[in-house]
Amino acid sequence: MLIMPDLRDRVEEERGLLKRIQLHVPGFAGYRRREDIRTADNMLRRQLAEMIEEARRGVEDARKALAENYQMAVLDDVGGLIHSFQSLEGKVRHAEGGYSGISPAIRIVEDELNYLYEYDLSMLDAVATMGEEADALKSAVGGDDVPEKISKLLSLVNDFEDAFKKRMRAITKTEVSK
Repeated sequence: MLIMPDLRDRVEEERGLLKRIQLHVPGFAGYRRREDIRTADNMLRRQLAEMIEEARRGVEDARKALAENYQMAVLDDVGGLIHSFQSLEGKVRHAEGGYSGISPAIRIVEDELNYLYEYDLSMLDAVATMGEEADALKSAVGGDDVPEKISKLLSLVNDFEDAFKKRMRAITKTEVSK
């Protein structure tokens, strides 16, 4: 009968290895923490980009429904809105990381992270609202309020882009912090 080692023992053993590395490599612990922060920032931006993409798909579905309903007068506006979503998605997905390791082009002091997290939370809320408004646009097909729905979505996209630029200025130290 094969006895499996206790998982807790293995975690302690690996933690011991990490501690020994940290003793020999000055700054290693801080480097790992910075890499974790960078990974979290990348994950957040990927999630935001995916949510923007999902909202864009909702607008594309609305465009198809508008065409099927012969509401041709608004199709150019919807096309412009879709382009705005695509542009925003690319900017968010491919933005420079918010924190990096040993010699970063952009460096964030960990104390500033809470300030940036306020931006992040507001952006997550804004993207969720975009998704809701994309659904509202789909529901409005056939009605008279389609132009207002398009206008509202475009305003949300522009506001989000402004907030994202402000966040990037905060990261690059060209934005005055609280």
